[in-house]
Order: sequence, then structure tokens, then C-alpha cells
Amino acid sequence: MSRELGIQAIVGTHTATETIEPGQTITLDCSRGEVGYVYDGVVPYTQSKIALNVTPNVPVDIMVNLADPDSSWKTSMLPVAGVGLARMEFIITNSIKIHPMALIHPERITDPKVIHEIATLTAAYADKKQFFVEVLARGIGMIAAAFYPRSVIVRLSDFKSNEYRNLIGGQYFEPREENPMIGFRGAYRYNHEMYKEGFALECAALTMARCTMGLKNIKVMVPFVRTTKEACSVIQALCEHGLKRGEDDLKYIMMCEVPSNVILIDEFARYFDGFSIGSNDLTQLTLGVDRDSAILATEFDERDPAVLRMMKMAISGAHAHDRSVGICGQAPSDYPDIAEYLIDLGIDSISLNPDSVLPFVMKYM
Repeated sequence: MSRELGIQAIVGTHTATETIEPGQTITLDCSRGEVGYVYDGVVPYTQSKIALNVTPNVPVDIMVNLADPDSSWKTSMLPVAGVGLARMEFIITNSIKIHPMALIHPERITDPKVIHEIATLTAAYADKKQFFVEVLARGIGMIAAAFYPRSVIVRLSDFKSNEYRNLIGGQYFEPREENPMIGFRGAYRYNHEMYKEGFALECAALTMARCTMGLKNIKVMVPFVRTTKEACSVIQALCEHGLKRGEDDLKYIMMCEVPSNVILIDEFARYFDGFSIGSNDLTQLTLGVDRDSAILATEFDERDPAVLRMMKMAISGAHAHDRSVGICGQAPSDYPDIAEYLIDLGIDSISLNPDSVLPFVMKYM
């Protein structure tokens, strides 16, 4: 999020809160790749401005990852073919702030403070569910409008249960899980009794953005689909909520991020129009490394031969069924050599973080 907002950030510093004093002036240098550097005081630097007078001749479609609607107009000026990943979670966290099930079942909430917070945020809405739908639709719509008519792939909410709990009222509707990274998330959640009513609100927001606002450049992406059974059930739910594949050129994209997605890509291709490789989770599940674990951080590497082979299999499998395949994971933004590897394999699109777009396309000027 910091990169998307243009704010420098270094993650995993271990001793920063002990070493840096409150109010101390420091300089963060995030310009040298994987490792960031922190300096005391103000370090002078130069800034270069790039005039894109010539369209870069990149051999694949370059797209951008985006979450913040307020930055979508500025980001849309980049030389990209569209949005490869629009994260719904950012809008929910920053604009809605309330767990959708708390708006559907307010009778389950007992804490007066939580009740007051919800009432304050939704004061303009008699129907509290409509608050969720309209605010989410406006955020999605702003991103889609900024890039129109270019394609905008909107991913259904991909919170983990611990992240859902952090929303207002979330503690009343979410389980406590030992490892939420591989727990109650993704496609399985959307048809579960504990969340399917909330999923209906997400679909209503997408329908409003596509049909009421007329932004037919929106495509729907389904994350973390473990099995073909889940694929079938989530597509049935999308159809029931007015998001039918093929109507008004609506396309379904599936995140390819679980090893089963790669192994059974022939079967998954029956349900989806395209795939988008999620390199973060694909790496985690291929190597068996919890990417939230600081202890295992050095073992998490998208460049591992096993992960690269998984990506290769996903691309060849998708193309064997005439399905488009891109990548929206972190790997190409962090490691340009992975991007070049994927281009050599014939990937159709690469979606980068906004700050990585210009350095990448400049190589093709």
C-alpha cells in the first residue's frame, strides 16, 4: 500500500522502534531493490523526470496493480493497458470500515461502542446494507472510470479471517484461526453460511458499477480457488447475483495461486476466461513457507526453481486451452529478471506496482 500511495516504507527492520527516536528526522532509501536503507538526518538526492513522448515497445501488455481509488486518475496516466489487479479490500478497509455481516445482522452486536460507530458511519442510510453496496461501488467505479475503456480486473474480497476481524463488528462474525493464511478465505468463504450474505453485497456493488454506472470494462477475479468444486459453486453464486459470464462481455478471471490450480489447469479452464498468477501465495504453498513468518523470511523466494516451474506450467496450460494468462503477484515488481523469464515463456500480461511501471517500460523505449 505504501508503494501505491507513493510513501517510502521498509518492512521487517526488527529494531527500528528501538533505534529511531520519536520525532527524529531520517531518510529512507528504497531505490536499490530488495534491501532498504535508513540514514540519520536528511540525505540529499536528485530526482529525474521522464517525458514519455514515445510509446514503449513492450512485448506484452503491461498493467498496474491498484487499490486506492483516489490515486486511480494519476495512475491511469501511466503507459499501461489497464488494471491487472484492483484490490477490493482497500476500499472496504478505508472507506467502509465495517464488516458487511455487521450491517446485515446488527442484532448480533452487543457492544454499545461498536453499535455507535456503525450508526455514525451509516447515518445517511436507512438501509445499512445499501451503505456497503454504494460506497464499494463508487470506489470500484472510480478506478474503472479512470482507466476506461481499458480493462480493469477487480478481485473479490481476499481478506483473511484475522483481517476481517479488524473491521468494525468483525469480532462477532469471524473465527479465530491458527493459520488464517490457509484458512477461511477465498472462494470457499463466498458460499459459506458465515459469509454468503456478505458476498451478495460485494456482487451487488460490482453489478452497480458495471450496469448502473455503465463501466463494462470491469472483469471479475476470483481468488484462492482450491478445487474445481469451489470454482463451480462460486460461479453459480456469481450468476445468481447478476454477474453472469458473457453477459455484457463479462469475463471471469481466476487467481492461479494454489498448486492445485496449476496441476488441474485443464479442468479450471472450463470455468474461467483467463488466469492471473498470484506469485506470493503460489510461492508460499509450493515451498511450504508461511510468508507472514519473520523467521522464514529468507526462505520465501519467488525465484526458486520450483516456483518458476509452476509458473511455466501455468502459462503453457492456460495457452493449451486458449485462455489468457497474466501475473499480478509481487514477483515481477521486485525482480525484473522474473518478468523477463515470463515474457520469454509467452505470458500475455504483467501487472506491476505503480512505482515499478516506468523503470520497467523504459527498458523498451
